Amino acid sequence: MTVSPAGADLRRRWLAATVLLTLTPFVAAVLLAPAGSAAPSVALVWLLFVGSSAHVGATAWFYCVPEVRAHMRAHRLRYQLAPVGLVVAATIASIVASASALIWGLLAYFAWQFFHFQKQNLGIAALAARANGAGRLSHWERFALTGVGVGGVCALVGHPALLQLAPQHRATLLFGVGAVIFAASVLLGAACLARRQRSTRPGQFVIVYLISLLFFLPVFCFSSPYAAVAGLTMAHGLQYLLLMGLLARVPSGGQSGRVGVLILVNIALVLGLALNQASHLHGGGPVERAIFGVYLGAVMAHFVIDAGLWRLRDEFPRRFLTQRLPFLLAAV
Repeated sequence: MTVSPAGADLRRRWLAATVLLTLTPFVAAVLLAPAGSAAPSVALVWLLFVGSSAHVGATAWFYCVPEVRAHMRAHRLRYQLAPVGLVVAATIASIVASASALIWGLLAYFAWQFFHFQKQNLGIAALAARANGAGRLSHWERFALTGVGVGGVCALVGHPALLQLAPQHRATLLFGVGAVIFAASVLLGAACLARRQRSTRPGQFVIVYLISLLFFLPVFCFSSPYAAVAGLTMAHGLQYLLLMGLLARVPSGGQSGRVGVLILVNIALVLGLALNQASHLHGGGPVERAIFGVYLGAVMAHFVIDAGLWRLRDEFPRRFLTQRLPFLLAAV
């Protein structure tokens, strides 16, 4: 399918916006990171809200789309039973777990969360390759992007103070292993790019791929949790909201694009505010911890739902996303 001039312009805008919305949060996180144990500034708090809670809430927009709901009804395990099960399990675990057990559970949760971040980076790099005519990512290019995510996650679990958990504990060996995996994966990814023919190495694709490859670099450069981790969270959320906004702006079923975007924004804000309030209740009594468990389960449900709806090797996501984003997915 040939992309129209308007589609080509949208593609350039998406690429430019993706680069901007990825790099700017990293700079903002470093510049706005509070010193020592000081509270974060209002600006950083709001940026984190948009990049974390609001982007998770935005996932509920998919349940407003008739064809997506039909697909979900046909796959009840992933889109209905698994989300409910995760919320129930996380709620019960948050109530009954001891303080130390909760910390270990949160480390596992964060490991899943940050690996989810890198899976999105892999998807965005694949989109950039396809949209720019760079062909499919090779096995080793994908392996490198997965590897940097594994390295980053190992480093974060080995240095839980960066996650504002158990500052007295640090597994130096695990952090070092993560650094080695990260560095080796970066070198592999760079070598894969260098081996590409010039015609399959357009500049915009290279920029997006390198950003995805170096996404976890702040984890190894900063001791401040905000400087090391906040940029990752904000960049991930803003990348996601950009793609969700592009999906929502497509007129469908007699609904204008503006209405679709307005619905998305309202869902993201309302659910995001609720999730944000619940995310701070882990230190309270049983009721507060139960609400915190609902928050954890909802975020994990977001991981599961997104993993299905953005999986382009499956027929429905490929068809649905290509119909709504032809300037990215219909390119050859």
